[in-house]
Amino acid sequence: MTKHIPPKLAEADLSLRLGKKEYFEELVELQAQLALIQQAFLFHGTKGVLVFEGWDAAGKGGTIRRISQALDPRSFKVWPIGAPRNYYLNRHYLLRFWERLPPEGAISAFDRSWYGRVLVERLEKFTPEDRWRAAYGEINDFERMLVDDGTRIVKLFFHISPEEQMARFTERLRNPLKRWKLTYEDFRNRERWSEAEVAVDEMLARTSTQTAPWHVIPANNKKYARIKTMRTIVEAFSRDIDLSPQHLDQRTLDAACKALDVEQSLIDSLRARTE
Repeated sequence: MTKHIPPKLAEADLSLRLGKKEYFEELVELQAQLALIQQAFLFHGTKGVLVFEGWDAAGKGGTIRRISQALDPRSFKVWPIGAPRNYYLNRHYLLRFWERLPPEGAISAFDRSWYGRVLVERLEKFTPEDRWRAAYGEINDFERMLVDDGTRIVKLFFHISPEEQMARFTERLRNPLKRWKLTYEDFRNRERWSEAEVAVDEMLARTSTQTAPWHVIPANNKKYARIKTMRTIVEAFSRDIDLSPQHLDQRTLDAACKALDVEQSLIDSLRARTE
């Protein structure tokens, strides 16, 4: 087995871009692949977890929306994660994530995640150093248990430059429909960019494992980031799984043969697949 090498922020090529034509062509194809994957997960009982982390205004929400467009909401759930409420403050930090994990056949996406323990809680000193340092091992154990239980995990960190972030903040200020996204905390967090980079790189180094690797997404160009993310998810979720359409069981096929006016060749073809 090839040794896993954790990614680093400095290795991400933020100049990567994608044109509009290529973007829409790939978007349609990848959304179709995601729909097939969801059907396969339902049929085989496979579970999927998507972890989205990144800088403020890095494009996580827009990417999640494009993924959501392809999936049936009955077995796909997005969990936006903010500060924990009192109930969870008095309990282990992983509890609220355990409760939001997907059942068999479903996919859950976490917009922010348990990695807040080693990012915001570290930076804001909400958690004693010995506890957030212990979280690296706790998180690795948590993710290993999920994988051992049949869950596929894709972890994505959206990386942009400080200059690109400021341009997006300016766009949000000028656009009334995006202005709600802009908060005082966005500007306060910028003042600690260098400190945050150290925390992110340590997170990548300590929690990118062979079992649950991190993927750093160059996100200065939103179109490139969305397609790169969806490719990464499709590759991880489709590996070693049959994406063929679900076969009908014999009882359903017999009922369909009696009730529906369809050609015999179709019935014969479907019967052959059940044998």
